[in-house]
Amino acid sequence: MKPTAPPVHTSVFSLPDRIAAKALPRLIADDEAHFSDLAATLRERLAEDSQRLAALRRQPRGTGEYALERDANIRRLSSRLRLLERFGVDLTLGRMVTTTGQTVYLGRMGLSDGSGRRLLVDWRSPAAKPFFSATHAHPNGLVSRRRYRWTRGSVTDYWDEVFTPEGLADAGRGAALDDQSAFIASLGTHRTSRMRDVLGTIQADQDAIIRAGSRGALVVDGGPGTGKTVVALHRTAHLLYAEESLRRGSGGILFVGPHEPYLAYVADVLPSLGEDGVLTTTVLGLVPEGGTVPAEPDGAVAALKARRDLVDAVEPAVGLYEEAPREGLLVTTPWDEVWLSAEDWAEAFSGRDPSTPHNEAREEVWAVLLEILLEQHGMDEAPGAEAVRAALEANEGLREAFARAWPLLQADQIVGDLFTVPAYLRHCAPTWTEDEVRAVQRTEPQAWTAADLPILDAARRRIGDPRAGQRRRRRERAQADQAAVMDRVIDELVAADDSDLMEMTSLRTADIRERLVEQGTTIPEVRDPLAGPFGHIVVDEAQELTDAEWQMLLARCPSGSFTIVGDRAQARHGFTETWGERLDRVGHHHVDLSALSVNYRTPREVMAEAAPVIRQVLPDANVPTSVRDAGVPVHHGTVDELDGVVRAWMDENPTGEGTAAVMGAPEYESPVEARDRVRSISPVLAKGLEFDLVVLVNPGRFGAGVTGAVDRYVAMTRSTHRLVVLEQD
Repeated sequence: MKPTAPPVHTSVFSLPDRIAAKALPRLIADDEAHFSDLAATLRERLAEDSQRLAALRRQPRGTGEYALERDANIRRLSSRLRLLERFGVDLTLGRMVTTTGQTVYLGRMGLSDGSGRRLLVDWRSPAAKPFFSATHAHPNGLVSRRRYRWTRGSVTDYWDEVFTPEGLADAGRGAALDDQSAFIASLGTHRTSRMRDVLGTIQADQDAIIRAGSRGALVVDGGPGTGKTVVALHRTAHLLYAEESLRRGSGGILFVGPHEPYLAYVADVLPSLGEDGVLTTTVLGLVPEGGTVPAEPDGAVAALKARRDLVDAVEPAVGLYEEAPREGLLVTTPWDEVWLSAEDWAEAFSGRDPSTPHNEAREEVWAVLLEILLEQHGMDEAPGAEAVRAALEANEGLREAFARAWPLLQADQIVGDLFTVPAYLRHCAPTWTEDEVRAVQRTEPQAWTAADLPILDAARRRIGDPRAGQRRRRRERAQADQAAVMDRVIDELVAADDSDLMEMTSLRTADIRERLVEQGTTIPEVRDPLAGPFGHIVVDEAQELTDAEWQMLLARCPSGSFTIVGDRAQARHGFTETWGERLDRVGHHHVDLSALSVNYRTPREVMAEAAPVIRQVLPDANVPTSVRDAGVPVHHGTVDELDGVVRAWMDENPTGEGTAAVMGAPEYESPVEARDRVRSISPVLAKGLEFDLVVLVNPGRFGAGVTGAVDRYVAMTRSTHRLVVLEQD
């Protein structure tokens, strides 16, 4: 029998030969031991969590609080398992050594071994803050910091920073000092179709914003490449970790991006941080028509609809259908004739909750009206009251009068009427001029454009679902039927109970009976997940939102808790106000401002040409300062070089790494073999994205004024390495 071979130790470190000195045992032995313990614990946790999830899924679905708790636990465990299955020891972001001699490892999640020893501290926890916030001027209690670069589960590089003289003196024993920081090194890596993972290299200025509380509105203002999108996404994950109320009971967080390519680009970031339950959308995506309607073809009409006026016009437009009749009505029943006066109508109409949508408030008004009539019959509490109520419910004349006085409404019809009936719009928007009213009129009432959607959204929220009352009555009937069944079952169980303690009598208590009825009711409530309310909303590229679009978001977050990320200099239609002035006008009255001024993405060579483009039209533009050189000058050439430029770049990057964008040539077709790497895209749809190579074709054709300059500025600053500008001969 052959002897068993000893287990082969496989190092987590796979460092290339050019940095072989970093593989010395004195530099990585502690990490190797820690990663070995971490790997063992990960295997145990993966098995345990898989078993727990399977057990939870075998439990009955149930209803009420039990069902909510069960579903929340399933979501939490499922998210954790996905993270454990996706990452191994590369959950680790870095480590820090404190002045007390403690070594702390940071990860995408927190993790302890079976004895309770902390192997990883969650990057969002307060204990992890010094890792991100420490600088040489303010070490925040750190002696040193190490950041890892992971490639397919192995460490392929790492960088050490030392913050104290004592640490520097000891560096030869335990730190591999490097001229190039981890962050700067990461900036030079190739881009892909998904946003790269930058968690391990979050900078101190970004981290301070990420960890700020959620109260009120926080504006994050920054130019191209300052990491605004990084901040927006990581702040989302941090808020969900730090503020329990955002996970339970307050509606969670809604993340709003500028367009669909952006959402696809960042789709992997939140799941990689362990948060895959965040709803993401564009502003237009908040309504069902958002993905299919065309843009408003007339710029002047679009500008009118972008104002808040038409959104505000929805209230008086619906209010016309909520005016109490000015004439009374004689109501006859087998018991009496009573007069329903104009004052009675007014009392019933004023008795509803103002926050209830029109169609749902209809039930409330009808109930008050019946109570008034019962009282006039003198039977509001008499034994025959139910018979009189039934007669009133069936009274055809009363029902027809009520249907005329408070009709069921359709939001599409209300908004369509505003665009086709000038007198209606003049009444609802009294400050509009005759020319403005005439400008938005059209022959097809429901020929929606993107500019109509905020008005349509406001009308749907104000009017409500015309079928809501019908569904509620169905649920109530189902609950009543179930209650009757439960009553019979409980009576039978109690009657058959011959125990001394008569334990079955406890089933007659109200809370147990209601729980049994609730669990037996199977008609679910239909709800649009994007309707809100949300506990917090994060908006990226917020400088582009119109006043009307802001109303869509404010209506979905009553608390006013927002993270607003943008750059005034990248607003295509201009942004002459301050953030505070703009947001106060749309409804945000308490705003804090944080600024990012360092450009981590765009090389100095590119910014040197991009800055004059925007400052020509916006002299005070917040142009950030770049921190690195690409070593490649901006190339100017002619349009006939386009194919050659793209082909040459592909030849320089044959391994399939990197992405390129051609802007200003919508007719351009990418080479078949590089369709996933080379895109023809407009500056509008490039916002929030980044590419290794940007080829700008005939930028002068983007237009004059602010819009053209912004499009050129945005296009140029998407580059992380090389910019080529091609003009017509």
